[in-house]
Amino acid sequence: MAFTLKTERLQLREFSAADAPYMLRQLNEPSFIENIADRGVRTLQQAEAYLQNGAMASYQSTGFGFWAVIERTSGHIIGMCGLVKRDNLPHTDLGYSFLPEYFGHGYAFEAAQACMQAAKQTFHLPEILAIVNTNNLPSRKLLEKLGFSFQRMVALYENEPYLCLYAICLDD
Repeated sequence: MAFTLKTERLQLREFSAADAPYMLRQLNEPSFIENIADRGVRTLQQAEAYLQNGAMASYQSTGFGFWAVIERTSGHIIGMCGLVKRDNLPHTDLGYSFLPEYFGHGYAFEAAQACMQAAKQTFHLPEILAIVNTNNLPSRKLLEKLGFSFQRMVALYENEPYLCLYAICLDD
């Protein structure tokens, strides 16, 4: 059975190859490219491969990954949110991205809270990290509202820009 989370307004579920049209749009949104990265995904076939090699592979290896965030009333995918274990960070990190028309409605906060609850109760993670572009003030404020605290600046890869690293301890 595939993993799902439900909140008052949202459902988070595992991505499938059928979600490639959403992913193609999300990865090519100017806000995604500016605040996260240009992943170079330009076709539906590349978007499907991105899902299979990323989120779907992560479900198999860790039990979690990025999940599709669905607005329950419309049934539309409005973004993605989830937990990612990167080789170059000591703990799992929280990530999220939404389509621009859904900015400012509290969806990211609601989805992130659900992911944090799953991190603690389902996956028993002691700590979660988050990385964010220095100039992405809305995301930085969201992380602080969720209870994360700024740790330091980090570069995930050589010759890449430094990012703000946040952390939150989930132990009681």
